[in-house]
Amino acid sequence: MLVAPLPAQDVNASCSSCAVWNKPQRPFRIYGNTYYVGTHGLSSVLIASEGGHVLIDGALQESAPLIAANVRSLGFRIEDVKLIVTSHAHFDHAGGVAELQRLSGARVAASPWSADALKRAVPRDDPQFGILRPVAHVAQVEILRANEILSVGAVTITEHSTPGHTPGGTSWTWRSCENGRCLNLVYADSLSPVSADGYLFSRRKEHPQPDDFERSFSFLDTTPCDILITPHPEVSHLWERLEQRNSRPDAMIDPAACHVLAETSREQLRKRLATESAK
Repeated sequence: MLVAPLPAQDVNASCSSCAVWNKPQRPFRIYGNTYYVGTHGLSSVLIASEGGHVLIDGALQESAPLIAANVRSLGFRIEDVKLIVTSHAHFDHAGGVAELQRLSGARVAASPWSADALKRAVPRDDPQFGILRPVAHVAQVEILRANEILSVGAVTITEHSTPGHTPGGTSWTWRSCENGRCLNLVYADSLSPVSADGYLFSRRKEHPQPDDFERSFSFLDTTPCDILITPHPEVSHLWERLEQRNSRPDAMIDPAACHVLAETSREQLRKRLATESAK
């Protein structure tokens, strides 16, 4: 699987892409108890159980009603979402969290940096500070420990710190089973070195340095990964895989996908650092 870089519009403060990102998407089962409930341009994932559900990412602020409607159309209650977690606290992935928390009454948990960002709306130490839309304020956010395991009903997910795109970037892993076959799913946070003009990843002490990026890449290289999901669905070719599933039932499964994403991200960082060194 070839993995494309994140869209350049990810940093557009005026959000000319928001209408495209917020295009409605019919929800569907990814595998087992894992469902896609996001918009066509931004991922949101529901992991369901009889004892309560987990929701990963909330897309844009204006995406929240679409996500809630998608949850309901699958036959679930938004009020049964007991935990909301994020990949990173940018407006295009965490913008809907506050409203989804209000609708569900769920706990919200995030890395220390992301928790602070959700409370501040826009953190000053973000590489994209100055060109990001603010995130709707989330009043109560639980702070995650490194590699913390969270459980809701029969759902168990594990936090993995993957800084790079933001200092608080977080990836998530869990297992889902279908017809007696259990697979490892990975929701891998963005790892592209995108920033506002003038920001240098190689020289800013307050931001994770290249070694921290590499630790994040190493996570992708080593974690069990049968199905990869990314905050921007096209990065993991989700729509192509979904279309192929009509003729190939296992099209969602690719144990090499996380490694390919790591290699693609390494190359993005290499090019970015080479550009910085030339300045």
